[in-house]
Amino acid sequence: MPESRIRVKQPPVGKPVMLWDGECGFCRRWILRWQRITGERVDYHPWQTLYSRFPEITPSEFEEAVFFVDIDGSVTSGAAAVLRALAEHPERKVLYRWYQKSPAFAAVAEWMYRRVAKNRRLLSRFS
Repeated sequence: MPESRIRVKQPPVGKPVMLWDGECGFCRRWILRWQRITGERVDYHPWQTLYSRFPEITPSEFEEAVFFVDIDGSVTSGAAAVLRALAEHPERKVLYRWYQKSPAFAAVAEWMYRRVAKNRRLLSRFS
């Protein structure tokens, strides 16, 4: 569910939120990298702390991917969510634009995301 049709009823106020698996060491390291890029433009929270605020997204969906919840209530997940969050930095918008305009780029990005997500526990040992 990359470019999702989910819309949350109670969107974040002021800035978007990236929800990630707080129990995943690999995820934690990547979130720190993305925070350095986006600065104060995006709030990052483990989904375990905010899942009740966004009941439109199920716990099983949260376990599969990161989710970006925009201030307009729109939701993206997986590679789309990562690129959407990074696009909050003015110099990082180009990758999300490519994702939106190129089905081939989007397919490769999602394929890569799914491969990493499926193996994140193993990758936590090496990163």
